[in-house]
Amino acid sequence: MTSSEEYRRQIMQDLSGGNAESLEDVSYENFDDFAQRTTPDQRRQLFGKSTPEVIPSSQMEPELQKAIAQIKPNERDDVARAFFKEFKSRNLDDKRLEQQLNLSTRNPNRMTADDVSKLASFAYHNHPDVFREVLAEQPAIMKFLSNPVVAGLIGVAAAKWFGSRK
Repeated sequence: MTSSEEYRRQIMQDLSGGNAESLEDVSYENFDDFAQRTTPDQRRQLFGKSTPEVIPSSQMEPELQKAIAQIKPNERDDVARAFFKEFKSRNLDDKRLEQQLNLSTRNPNRMTADDVSKLASFAYHNHPDVFREVLAEQPAIMKFLSNPVVAGLIGVAAAKWFGSRK
């Protein structure tokens, strides 16, 4: 049995016994450990607890650009697809977003890192719920955030992870 399976089994056993220990009490060895041991629902819950501070575009935009440029192309496609899915669920047309944000394309498979950065920045400033939802579904972006102030906006889990990166 892998350690991941053992961990899940222990969690299920704890939950069935009424032990509802909060994820905030769990520590993670590194980002990959956090991403693998948490579900999108758990990350959604953690990010939902954060109260985003308003970070100026001058600080947020370069941070998102650097982070998105570093993720793998297939993960970047998944992030773009997730943003478009969330925007569509809020009746935001992808064709209109393409024009409004001056994207090179609205096809997630052909988007550049700059295009995905524009989507992320738009979501952060105009639809923070979409931003948090996509991070919960596609946490790869968090791995490459380097500014602790920016990381703090994402939530308790990211701040905790960054604190252990020293």
